[in-house]
Amino acid sequence: MGGDLREGIRVVMHDAMLVAVYGTLKRGMSNHMLLDGAPYLGADTLKFITLYDLGEYPAALLEPSDGVMVEVFKVSSTQIDALDRFEECDVLNSDAGLYKRCSCQTHYGDAWIYIYNRPVNRVRRLDSGSWCPSLLPK
Repeated sequence: MGGDLREGIRVVMHDAMLVAVYGTLKRGMSNHMLLDGAPYLGADTLKFITLYDLGEYPAALLEPSDGVMVEVFKVSSTQIDALDRFEECDVLNSDAGLYKRCSCQTHYGDAWIYIYNRPVNRVRRLDSGSWCPSLLPK
């Protein structure tokens, strides 16, 4: 088990089968098909992450915010494996992947969330707490 990184989130490996999503995996977005068949549990607002606009998708970092809106789904181990591949997440070496999978507390219980694993220099912070490509300035 990993230690606490910030209040509400830890890098750990366990059997959490919920996932909190904030970008292209949300309902109606371009990559939601990776969650086909996963029951939608509801929305939550997480105040221990901040979103950044990377263009075609957002990045979440472990930084305090006024709140990031996420959707929480119940997923299978097969779906978690597919999400790890999609997010370029190396669960055996969390520093190696594009994203790292962390456990966080939601209103629905502990859930996995993907945290961006690269610097965000000169990238726009999304203070609204939500990423929607059609609403972003061009």
